[in-house]
Amino acid sequence: MAKKYLKHAVAVFSLCLLAVAARADMPEIALTIGGHQLIAEVASTDTDRAQGLMHRRMMPENRGMLFVFPQTAPLGFWMMNTYLPLSIAFVDDAGTIINITDMKPLTTDTHHSSRPARYALEMNKGWFAKRGIGSGAKIEGLARAPAGR
Repeated sequence: MAKKYLKHAVAVFSLCLLAVAARADMPEIALTIGGHQLIAEVASTDTDRAQGLMHRRMMPENRGMLFVFPQTAPLGFWMMNTYLPLSIAFVDDAGTIINITDMKPLTTDTHHSSRPARYALEMNKGWFAKRGIGSGAKIEGLARAPAGR
């Protein structure tokens, strides 16, 4: 019986290490919105975009995740296996925020861009609202992000 639990613990630990290793491969960039600076991990591949912020239990105040897509398209996000309450900003090619919505953790409710977008920026829930950032705000620094692929 103890062997079974040990094998299970080793398997869980291995999965955690893989998740940490996958996260470590994502580049980070500095972004500015309305004078507010943040650091964003960049998810620019299908694998990184699919992983997103799943399984994380916390995220520092001025950190987030930038999702970069290869082309502008209608976007939809859900929160399956995501424990953090998040706000998501959908962003066009020019770096202008299209719309922002709050997302409830651990749900499969889909949150959509109100029109085609190239980027999505996830931050802790309320981050944008606390800073008075809304639709029409411009994100600076997106040119430093790797291209979506």
